[in-house]
Amino acid sequence: MDIIYLTDLRIDTVIGIYDWEREIKQTLILDLEIGTDIRKAGKTDDLQYTVNYAEVAECVVTYVETSRFQLIESVAEGIAEIILNKFKAPWMRLKINKKGAVPSVRDVGVIIERSRGT
Repeated sequence: MDIIYLTDLRIDTVIGIYDWEREIKQTLILDLEIGTDIRKAGKTDDLQYTVNYAEVAECVVTYVETSRFQLIESVAEGIAEIILNKFKAPWMRLKINKKGAVPSVRDVGVIIERSRGT
């Protein structure tokens, strides 16, 4: 399987469980890998045969910016649904970093992998 990836996608959104977090925007940092088969796109040089990463980024940014989840786990599941269903990817891996969420820890977050049909 081939992988299309987006690294260090930064999105400001309202996220968190505490009252003060519900009143500010925080930055989530996403690394996204999308499993697909790029052979036909490579042979034809035609965008219709691959995942349009600009469209993926736009869709994910819009989704996250307009969400008001408490947990990054919920954000991750929503992004997985988008990638697997809208973009018809057979597999995806997502890392969400909520930098600075825990004092004395540089990075904190979740990593999920999902496949279509599971």
